[in-house]
This record gives sequence, C-alpha cells and structure tokens, in this order.
Amino acid sequence: MEPTPEQSPHHAYPDHWEADVVLRDGGTARVRPITTDDAERLVSFYEQVSDESKYYRFFAPYPRLSARDVHRFTHHDYVDRVGLAVTIGGEFIATVRFDRIDERGRPASAPADEAEVAFLVQDAHQGRGVASALLEHIAAVARERGIRRFAAEVLPANNKMIKVFRDAGFTQQRSFEDGSVHLTLDLEPTAESLAVQRAREQRAEARSVQRLLAPGSVAVIGVGRAPGGVGRTVLRNLLGSGFTGRTYAVNTSFAEDLGTVEGVPAHRSVGGIGEQVDLAVVAVPADRVPEVVADCGEHGVQGVVVLSAGYAERGAEGRDRQRELVRQARSYGMRIIGPNAFGIINTSDTVRLNASLAPESPKTGRIGLFTQSGAIGIALLSGLHRRGAGLSAFISAGNRADVSGNDFLQYWYEDQDTDVALLYLESLGNPRKFTRLARRTAAVKPVVVVKGARHSGTNPPGHAVPVSRIPDATVSALMRQAGVIRVDTVTEMVDVGLLLAGQPLPDGPRVAILGNSESLGLLTYDACLAEGLRPRPPRDLTTEASPQDFRRALAEALADRTCDAVIVTAIPWVGENGEALTGEGEVLAAALRAAASTGPGKPVAVVHVEMGGLAQALAAATSTATRPSTAARPGPQPAAPDPQAQASAPAASGRGATNGAGPTDGDGATGGVATDGPGTEDGAGRTDGTGSSAGRIPAYPAAERAVRALAEVVKYAQWRRHAAAPGKVPEFLDETIDEHGTAALIETLLGTDPDPRGRPLTHDEARELLARYGVSVRPALPAPDPEAALAAAAKLGYPVALKTTAPHLRHRADLGGVRLDLVDENALRRAYDELTELLGTPAELRPVVQAMVPRGVDTVVRATIDAAAGAVLSFGLAGAPSELLGDTAHRLVPATDRDVAELIRSIKAAPVLFGWRGAAPADTAALEELLLRVSRLVDDHPEVVSVALEPVVVATQGLTVLGASVRLAPPPARSDLGPRRLPSY
Repeated sequence: MEPTPEQSPHHAYPDHWEADVVLRDGGTARVRPITTDDAERLVSFYEQVSDESKYYRFFAPYPRLSARDVHRFTHHDYVDRVGLAVTIGGEFIATVRFDRIDERGRPASAPADEAEVAFLVQDAHQGRGVASALLEHIAAVARERGIRRFAAEVLPANNKMIKVFRDAGFTQQRSFEDGSVHLTLDLEPTAESLAVQRAREQRAEARSVQRLLAPGSVAVIGVGRAPGGVGRTVLRNLLGSGFTGRTYAVNTSFAEDLGTVEGVPAHRSVGGIGEQVDLAVVAVPADRVPEVVADCGEHGVQGVVVLSAGYAERGAEGRDRQRELVRQARSYGMRIIGPNAFGIINTSDTVRLNASLAPESPKTGRIGLFTQSGAIGIALLSGLHRRGAGLSAFISAGNRADVSGNDFLQYWYEDQDTDVALLYLESLGNPRKFTRLARRTAAVKPVVVVKGARHSGTNPPGHAVPVSRIPDATVSALMRQAGVIRVDTVTEMVDVGLLLAGQPLPDGPRVAILGNSESLGLLTYDACLAEGLRPRPPRDLTTEASPQDFRRALAEALADRTCDAVIVTAIPWVGENGEALTGEGEVLAAALRAAASTGPGKPVAVVHVEMGGLAQALAAATSTATRPSTAARPGPQPAAPDPQAQASAPAASGRGATNGAGPTDGDGATGGVATDGPGTEDGAGRTDGTGSSAGRIPAYPAAERAVRALAEVVKYAQWRRHAAAPGKVPEFLDETIDEHGTAALIETLLGTDPDPRGRPLTHDEARELLARYGVSVRPALPAPDPEAALAAAAKLGYPVALKTTAPHLRHRADLGGVRLDLVDENALRRAYDELTELLGTPAELRPVVQAMVPRGVDTVVRATIDAAAGAVLSFGLAGAPSELLGDTAHRLVPATDRDVAELIRSIKAAPVLFGWRGAAPADTAALEELLLRVSRLVDDHPEVVSVALEPVVVATQGLTVLGASVRLAPPPARSDLGPRRLPSY
C-alpha cells in the first residue's frame, strides 16, 4: 500500500509492518497498516460483525460506524495512533488499534510510553488465532514506537479477548474497575511470550502442511483432453495411488458436454465443480497460472501445488512472476508448493495421495522425505524403492517460493507417522529458524540433511533467499550443534536413513564385528577406526561357518555388555565344485532375524559381498525384541529420553509394508522395509503397546558405507543423550557484566548517524568495551621510535615483547615481526633496530610494546555476525592449525557451558590443550569462561558485529588476551525474532 497525500511525510507508510501470517487452522492472512483508502473496506467489515461483538468492542449497542468514526479509524500518524488490519482476499477480517496515552489515560505523544489497545475480529473468523497474531504484530509496532505497555478495558463476559491477553505470555496486571476488567501488559518480550509465540507458530505451520498432505478433495488443473501431458499424468498417478478423497479434472478447453476424464468428473473451472476443493494441482503454462490461482482462491481452495515451470529459474522476469504468484495465493489464504515442483505424496492408508509425477507411490513407511530438486527427488524415490524402504510422505518443492523445509520440520516434529526426516536442501531461506526447528525436532526424531550448492557462494536458480557468506565447514558445524545428521551425498542419506528407521539407537561407540571372511572383517575394523568408533577385534567364523554359527555369534554379540552395535560381514559359501551355493542368502537372513528378534536392543547392520537374496530377505525382517525408538513422542517442551530408560523404551515401528525389497540397485545395495510381524495391532507395523516392533536389518554392499552410517548414528545418539540435559550460562557471569553501561558506550561510539558499514574500534576503545564484559586485554603501548619503545617498556616492566601491528605482519611471528623476552634496554633497542632494518620503517610497521605473559598455548577466539546464519562463535589454535588447515570449531550464539566445552574439544588439535606429550594441561576452564563472555557480548549487543581475540595465551593457570579487534555497526535485521511471519523474498 502507498501512503496518501493526507499522511505526514514525517510518518510515511511503514511498509515493513506488512506481513503474511499462518493462522491456527493453517490458512494464511495478510497483516498491514490501515490507510485512508480503507474507508469502504472498514464499513463493509463492520457490517459483517455481530451485534454482540460490537457491544464487546464499544461497551454499548453500536450498530454502525459514523463518518467521524470511519475517519478516525482510517487516519493514523503511525506513531501515536496506529491501526492494523488482517485481510483475506483484500477484505478486512479483523482490526486492532492503539492510541498513546499519558498516566491519566488522555491522548499523548512521546515520551509517554503507554497506549490503549482495542481489537475487533469478524465472527466468522473468530477461533482461528487472528487476535493472537494481531497482538504479536501490534506489540512489535508499539515497541518500535517507544511504547512499553498496553492498557485494555474488556467486559467480563468477553472471555475470548481476556484469554488472548492472558495467554500471550507477557507480564500483566489485572483489576476490576467500573464493571470492566482493566488489563495492563508489559510489552517487553519474555521467555514465556517467546515460547507461546513459537508454539503457536509450530501448530499453525504444521496444520498448513497437513492441509496440503491430507486433502479431502483434489482438482488437477490442466488435464489434457488426450492421453499424455503433465496434467493427465498426475491425474493417472493420483487415481493409481487409490486416493481416498474426491478427484476432479479441470481444463478450460473441455467441451461443455464432457462428463468425465479417466473416470472422474471433468469441469472447465474450479468454480464449475460446485463442491469444496481442498487441494489444486496446477499443470498449465506459467502465463495462465494467475487466472487459475484466482479461480482457486475465489472458490475456497486451501492449497496449491504448482508444477508449472517458467519462474525464478528463468531469471529476473521469472522471479517477478514468482513473487506475484506467492502474493496472489497468500491474499486468498492459500499456501503454495512450488512452482516448478515435482509434487507431493502421502502414503497414509487414510489418504493414499500421489499428487506428483512419480508413476508409482512408495511403500508405506516411517521416513519423511523433503527435496528442493525434482531430479534428486526422483533419484531418492527410486533408490529407496529399490532398497525396500517405505515413506510416510514425500515432497519435492521445486523453487519452494512459499512452503519450505522449515514448514515440514514443523509438521514432522509431531507427526506420529514419521520417525525419520530426510531433507535435500540447496538453500536455507531462514537459517536461524532452520537450526531452531531442527534442534527441537532432532530431540525427538532424527533429521538427516544433504546440502547441495555448498561451495558455489550463490543460490541455485529459483531460490531467492539470503546468501550466507560463512564457509561450508561452519554451516556443517552449526547443523551438528543443532543435532542434524549432515551427510555429503544422497547415497549416504539413504544409508543413514535406513539404519535409523529400522534399528534402535546405540548406547555408545563400541562395535562388535563378526563374519565368515577375515579380510572383510579387517576392512570393517579399519573403517570403524577411521570413523572414530571403538571396534572390538573381528570375530572370524571362517568360511565354513553355517547360518546357525552366524545366529549364535550374533546372539552372543548382542548379549555382550561391552558392545553397543554389531556389524555382520558375509561372503558367499562356495561348494565343492567352486561355485557359489544358491539360496544361502535367504537361509542366512533367517538366522540373523532369529538372533536379532530375541537379543537386546542394539543396532545391527550387514555388509555383504554378492550374497544372492540376503539383502532382500533382511529387508523383510521382523523383530519381537524390545527396542528403543529413534523417535519419541513430542510434548510441549520436548527433550531427549533419559538414556537410562532407553533399553526399555518401545520402538516406533514401520508402517504398512508387506513383501520384501525390490531388485538390487545399481551399487548392489538393497534392504530396508519390514513385513507385518508379531506384535502389530493392525498389520501395518505399528506397535501394540507391548513393546514389540518391526525391525529391519539394513544391508550394505561395502564396509565403508555401513560403518559411515553407523558412525553418524552413534554421534546423533550421543547428541541426543546430551540434549536431555541442556547446558546453561553460569549465573556468576551476570555479576561481572555491565550490560547497560556497554549499551551506552556502544551508542556513543556509533554516534547519532552511524555508517551502515560500521566502524572498527581503536585498541583502547576495544579494551574499554571488552572490559565491561570481564574480558581483560593486555595493554599494548605504541612505539613510533626507539625512545618511545624504551619508555613503554619502563612503564610496563621488563621482560617485554616488541611486535609489529601492520595488517600484513600482524600475528605473523613466522615473518619475524615479533621479538619476545626482551629483558633490558639493550635487548629492546637491538630488537627495534633489527625490525626496522629487515621489515620497514616504524611508520610502516606500527610497532607496539607489551609486557611478557606466562607461556601457554596460543589460541584464537572469534565471533561474527552472518546475515543469513546469525551470530557464530569460533575457536581454534593460533597460526597454521586454524589458518592453513582450517582446524576451527564453531557454535551458534548464545552458547551454553556445554557448547563451549564441546567447542574447545572438537578441534583436531585439542590434545595440545590437555597435556599432549607430557606437557602441563592448559587452563581450559578459564578458556571456557572467556568464550561464554564473548558469546554474551555479541548476543546482548547485536551492534557488535565482529570480535577477534588473537592471540589468547592459555597458561596452566589463567589466560591472557594479547590482541583484540572489535567492529560495530547498526544491528542487522533479525529474521527469527519479532512477530511470526512468512518469509517474503
């Protein structure tokens, strides 16, 4: 909306207040400021509000708005008087308004920091969470305008509005005055208000996905009159999947007297169907999509899957077309998958939806699969099918202009049909939100991610999202901090997914190896060591071992308390004539099934070489053993299960699979899905409450693949155990941190009109800022000439160090720019002469003098703000380990005590800090405290966009920060804070 001439140029229309939101029932709506152009919309809206709701708003019968009312409610200065509206299809469904007041309740201007607020929601839209969403947005607007409290008068009978205020999570006070309830809300966000907001966001976004995946009726738009074509293909796939709802074929070119196509009703438009359509699958040329979306929106369609290409993947014109598509769909309250999508699949027996170009639906299973690439989606579907794996849902989102992987994480978090989430991502639209959602989901079920376009520095065509500038290794570390299992290839994704879906989580890294090939066992042993596992010496059953020998050996390994997982290796038996025996795979599979079915709940994987029928038979394996699940039912505040209870927790079993796996795939890997087995209640692989569950033993054609998958699962299981007791920030930090003083200092340093690019602080400014957070930086005195160097040394006391601070020589002791342990004036003068003779003039070198500190390990601590990923805390050893070898660890800010402890220990050179080669251990406790302080600084003050402490010398007792650089800038926008809103690209 554009500002009108009547609006003050000093209070221009605040378009950044506009937002698309998802409501409680999964539909979308638009929140925007009210303008003078909205008079007719306001009157029309008010006429549709019931008399009771009008009475609750005005405390008296108020059948219609006067001209004065309309003028008052549509003319705002966007500072002291603000009105917001919620719209669907361009029409108002709700409004909210605040007026700044003084302490006596009279109209006021700043610096008054209280406002009176009032809501009105159309009766037909009450109960959809409209008022709750409006409260979030109007509160954010108020805070932006310097308002700290809302006051509201509510009639006691208006329970719905009282509940909206009560449940918001803000600090509030209530009193009863003159027949009404007087409410005062402190608008400062609290932990409770943020938790409420995110819980509502989760429920709304999950519901919006559910409406797409479980429609009661589907219209395929663009069905050709003759066989062939995308629309006709999707219709046939939909019918072939046995979709349980109503299906319609739509094409404007259909003859008026055409009754059916492929046996379903045929119509020329959605409006012509005359019944509710929940989902539309659009397969028409891009230039015709707008009229199709309008037809859908005007007739109540809830969601649209756009298969059509010709959008952002085609350049600037296509990006504009894509943005307009999203705006148009959201204006009607619809969500979009695509454009350029491959489609969606839901294998639930109650839905059986295949609204995609996949000719065959996958088997029913417990894996959810999301991909941004149609080609990768096809490959994954094919690979999972060949390995016998079943899916709960499949989504190929194409350009994912609206619905994204974040939305499906919200859905899968509480979906009882999904135990493992697999995602192929090429870009992250909101990395902060992704890591938050992934961490919460990973606490109850595994999340496995392959990230494409890792090293290009740009997004794939069609993905109009912020580009992260942080290295891919940093992205990987941040994902692991959130509990995400990140793998490099789609093959590894399938390998890990099958193990997670069919086997319990291990209690540790100890691996038993057994089999009938000594060589294959040794290869497996070496692979385990390379992946950081703790293998026991392989048990060679010899080539003469029978299936019963395998059964006994596996049963013994599973019962052994000193191992946490078992890898079985197998090669074919050879007969007397030198030929492999036929049918041995099925016999061995039966033996392994028998052992696994009665053994303790430990993961089992099989490595086989040309064992005919083994993988297929294992894919059909069932287990009656009590096994801990990889997924746990989420609650209001999810946490990982107690590791002590894992041995008795029932597994979440596979759903709906029958039969064994299909034919072996190209690399010889098969195996995955379970048949109906004992303990199921409905023949669909679900547990029956007695602890029995279906377990599938995954088979791998190479030891390295099996071990790599197991190693990822071991690391995830360890993360999950730690997530059960999350870390915290020690309280003692609060006593030594001056948050308010630091904020005032930052404001002074930035000035009243700061440069958007920011400014680096001088050495003294950085020291003063860091000191307010308990970080002491050793002073460095300038030495522009030898006499100044001697004076500095006399002030600091010998011994001293002489260092250059020129950018090209800073922290480069290898170039001779540092002289240490200078014990007297002669040594200092000699060092000064050597530096200037070898490296340049004092003006070029910018030498400084520092007092010597106790010897220790030189380390580097950094914190930076990435526009896409947020604040990142980094740690490494100074010099070659971090700069040349990239041995640096990263964690998201804010970091907890557990985060910083793991950060220090996760670099490869960490043994240097813990007494390597007999050296005294460094004071890692002091180092952890320093990391916590830096984390708090950048978290409390987003204006601090960069901090680098180098070197930090960690001695056996204490540490010393010898150098510090800090950069300030106006705080970057935070996409993960503020009221919930859908992304707008």
